[in-house]
Amino acid sequence: MNGESGKRAQSAADEADKPRRRRRSRQETEADLLAAARRLLQRDGVLAGVNLREIATEAGVNHGQIYQYFGTRQALLRASVADLVERRTAGQHGHWDLPFAERRRMMFRHRLSDPELVKLESLLALDGDEDFHPLPRFTQTRRSLERDQEQGALPAEADAVMAHVMTAAAQMGYVIFREAYARDTGIPLAELDERAEQVYALMVTALTRVASDDNGSGDGTEDGPGGKRGDGPGDEAT
Repeated sequence: MNGESGKRAQSAADEADKPRRRRRSRQETEADLLAAARRLLQRDGVLAGVNLREIATEAGVNHGQIYQYFGTRQALLRASVADLVERRTAGQHGHWDLPFAERRRMMFRHRLSDPELVKLESLLALDGDEDFHPLPRFTQTRRSLERDQEQGALPAEADAVMAHVMTAAAQMGYVIFREAYARDTGIPLAELDERAEQVYALMVTALTRVASDDNGSGDGTEDGPGGKRGDGPGDEAT
């Protein structure tokens, strides 16, 4: 009997000696859940689905806490997209100061480097999530577009907002379908990406000129921010 009592006492003493796990704050728990979702998305891919129980286990939290902090699976995915975008764009503040054509070419390369994020965004859009915003920094975008038109990086007559929207749609669409396009055309994926980037640059360059051309701008000068045709940002090597 004394032996059993001694074992229980020792066990209790051992438990007391263990460092107690510090209770996480709400902010820390949310960050852990987003980090877990990010790891699983990167490991399994977007189309494998997002298992909330698996995310909870990965984050070391109770399954119910996902609903407590995010409410729905959609909200967690939406937060994951915002988190991924924030991490990918950290330190790229100079992006907004670039002329239109350079910004759009840079975004094409950025999208191409992170196809899983594009797929995740498309799933949220297809799911009809009304709280999903594919243009999360549109206020800043609009300021840049206004500056583009003031400085000649886009013609004053251009529909700048739709130029931005349609070039974004081209980026997203290509990234989503690129592997299928490679299969159907028989073009190796790396070559297809390179050729797509070149054609995309030509499309963007055309947008920096088309309004002036349509309005009969005379001898073809003053088509781009550099003055003469061929001197605009879209003619840089891509």
